[in-house]
Amino acid sequence: MFSFLRPHRHDVLIAVIGLLSGLLLWTLGLHTQGGRPFSAPWVSLLPLAVVSVFALVRRTAPQVGLIFGTLAVVADQFTVGNMVTVVLFTDLMYAAVLYGTPAAARRIPVTTFLITVAVTIGFLAWFRNPQALLVGILTGVVSFAPAITGVSVRNHRDAAEAARLRAEQTALLAEMDRTQAVTAERSRMARELHDLVANHLSAIAIHSTAALSIDDPATSREVLGVIRENSVEGLAEMRRLIGLLRTGDADAEPSASPTLDTLDALIEQAGTNAGTTGLTCTFEDAREERGPVPAPVELTSYRIVQESLTNALKHAAPGPVAVRLGRAGPSLTVEVSSVFGDRSGPRAPGSGAGLVGMRERVALLGGTIEAGPVDDGSGTRIWRVRAELPVNEGNVGE
Repeated sequence: MFSFLRPHRHDVLIAVIGLLSGLLLWTLGLHTQGGRPFSAPWVSLLPLAVVSVFALVRRTAPQVGLIFGTLAVVADQFTVGNMVTVVLFTDLMYAAVLYGTPAAARRIPVTTFLITVAVTIGFLAWFRNPQALLVGILTGVVSFAPAITGVSVRNHRDAAEAARLRAEQTALLAEMDRTQAVTAERSRMARELHDLVANHLSAIAIHSTAALSIDDPATSREVLGVIRENSVEGLAEMRRLIGLLRTGDADAEPSASPTLDTLDALIEQAGTNAGTTGLTCTFEDAREERGPVPAPVELTSYRIVQESLTNALKHAAPGPVAVRLGRAGPSLTVEVSSVFGDRSGPRAPGSGAGLVGMRERVALLGGTIEAGPVDDGSGTRIWRVRAELPVNEGNVGE
């Protein structure tokens, strides 16, 4: 209702210009027809006033404007006529299609076409003269042509709106993809950073605590050697990771990416780090097949063993830490077990990020992983990490 009372400024301009133009033609005595029932010139101003008033609502109430505009243009045919009345009516017809409801936009062109055809046939049958075709053509120009024009403009407008919405949706999807890519990359770099330095820093924390609690120069010297070795290796790993970040190559792995062939060195280093904790590290390579393994699977396997050894160094009770590799068919099995229980002596705090990182890595490859305490069959509780990774290239998702 309020939009009806407050017409658009362009509609006000059209109505005012139309009314003034019609008054000018009336003043000059320019009429469109003669010999009508209401031949007084002033009577033609009434239809002009009606269409001018309803031109104000051509945008806010287009169908109402068309109904009263049609009545006005029909009434104009019984007066001496005014050209502006007809012109304003064609604009109301155009606006009813352009701004009206979708149903009205479909019905009006069909209706005006049928009216044009009916008027043409009716006047041909009445006058029986080919000149009656001019009446049909004029009817089409006044009614059907504006309706078709409105349909064309409306279709272009709807197409432009649909294109704008598609562009906004595309931009939104692109932003979502960018955000997901950034989040995924941050998670990947967080896993990489954790896996690179957690082992070394845990060993440093445990041995430094031991050095502070044991008053033995020989033991302290040995511990300081372990600390220095882990510090140097951790620093080298950090430099490689920082170099990767500076190059901006998000898909590349750090140089000298670890593989299954380097597990021996990793386990040997873990045994050195665990020297004062009562842990002994063993490695069993029970793979039935020695074929090539995709690089992401090798890296993930290495990181699982590395993180499991780090967790054993932090939390495991004194005893064996067993690492086992197995491969049968399409899967590579990585298993790390250690004695489950409390131990005395220095311990490094844990945040649980290592287990989360292992699960994320395995999920990216489409594998499975289990981590938790189990019975080893002899009554001893052990903490076991067991992962199965697909070794077919087509199944690797990282």
